Amino acid sequence: MKIIAISGSLREGSFNTKLLHCARKLASEDLTLEVVRLNDIPLYNGDHDTADSKPEAVLQLAEKLRQAEGILICTPEYNYSISGVLKNAIDWLSRVDGQPFNGKPVGIMGAAAGQIGTARAQYHLRQVLVGLNPRVMSRPEFFMGAVHTKFDDDGNLSDADSEKFLKSYLAAFADWVRGQTRR
Repeated sequence: MKIIAISGSLREGSFNTKLLHCARKLASEDLTLEVVRLNDIPLYNGDHDTADSKPEAVLQLAEKLRQAEGILICTPEYNYSISGVLKNAIDWLSRVDGQPFNGKPVGIMGAAAGQIGTARAQYHLRQVLVGLNPRVMSRPEFFMGAVHTKFDDDGNLSDADSEKFLKSYLAAFADWVRGQTRR
């Protein structure tokens, strides 16, 4: 099952990107995660939003999302919300013909230094996605707090409880996507 995993962070050492790479390694054999970054998507500008002039990076991401059986978004939390780059990408994708989020199974996760992880950002992301009509998984939720203590120097999860929970979250997500795609 092909899943596009979007990191909502541009930072090279992003914990959310590391978390997605760990998820890719820990996922069951039938779950293939392709981690994508949003680095090449320009700021939304209505002057460049015509049928003939959408940025190539946006069109490529939209096509990847259309071809995937599900989408996994890993968001950091900035000022109690999602990152500007994630919102920007969603805004661009909302303007693409053949809306790639429409009816698509979506999972949300995230990691942050605070104790409650990205709880507020994830709830805000759910609100943002409503207008695009995806099927967002309600439970289980995956919040990783104190993320700076959970990875080793090579970017691997060093916290056994977090690794166990990530595996169980991925299994639940895979089961949920399978159920959604059978509809």
